[in-house]
Amino acid sequence: MSHPFATLTPDLVLDAVESLGFLSDARVLALNSYENRVYQVGIEGETPLIAKFYRPARWSDAAIREEHAFSFELAEHEVPVVAPLLRDGESLFEHAGFRFALFPRRGGRAPEPGDLDQLYRFGQLLGRMHAIGASRPFAHREALTVDNFGHESLATLLEGNFVPRSLLPAYESVARDLLARLDALFSRIDYSSIRLHGDCHPGNLLYRDERFHVVDLDDCRMGPAVQDLWMLLAGERQERLLQLAELIDGYQEFHDFAPRELALIEGLRSLRLMHYSAWLARRWDDPAFPMSFPWFGSERYWGEQILMLREQLAALDEEPLRLF
Repeated sequence: MSHPFATLTPDLVLDAVESLGFLSDARVLALNSYENRVYQVGIEGETPLIAKFYRPARWSDAAIREEHAFSFELAEHEVPVVAPLLRDGESLFEHAGFRFALFPRRGGRAPEPGDLDQLYRFGQLLGRMHAIGASRPFAHREALTVDNFGHESLATLLEGNFVPRSLLPAYESVARDLLARLDALFSRIDYSSIRLHGDCHPGNLLYRDERFHVVDLDDCRMGPAVQDLWMLLAGERQERLLQLAELIDGYQEFHDFAPRELALIEGLRSLRLMHYSAWLARRWDDPAFPMSFPWFGSERYWGEQILMLREQLAALDEEPLRLF
């Protein structure tokens, strides 16, 4: 089976960018991206552009345009996001069968783990983002649920025979136990589902020259606000409590946070673990994946997954993080 990006050559990338009226200097640098394909393209006499080619059949055109519209809405309210460029009022383009968008290049580095001052400022940034995100829902993008991140992930792994036979009973057993707990947890906690970044790990929050900005809204979706917060916490429980206090102090300057959502953190971590394995499985026909993730089919990987899911079951029994 040919993979979805088989015909995406450097020449095609240059042709796509030049089809919008830019004059390239023929320099193309592939950037680290697996879900889509992303390139830095040199432009004659100007700053290079970032060209993002969307994975075919993943999102509908309407869903991609909704992501772009969210970026523009945030930018209009001076939330520092990297929004796509517009050409004649359009931000999603097509060339040789590929949908693509262009973005300005923005450099920066990920935040320092546990830096309380940075966490306070990131809290302010996310509070501003969520105040806008809560104003109305997405119409074309899926929500983060136990069904699609949990049950559907397990179905993908079982139906595709990705788990080694020797470890299948143990993996399936712990996954089903965990999903039963998550179904109960998410039905018990009353939370509001808002428009989120959705994949707000530190690598998508960049810092440069005392300024912060948000990148890569490709996974934006509806979900609980705490989904965009928990991945910024690191270390032992006491460290995470201090980090959480700074993050929420900054956040609540711009948007109210419901403390009951803190009980969802370990559930959301569990769903991310299962969804990641299923994501690798769903992309295995793309040669970039076996080459970049050769350990995916190994007994060691799946043994570690079983251990992590068991640890998540135990974590669900612990007292959730709380605000002081």
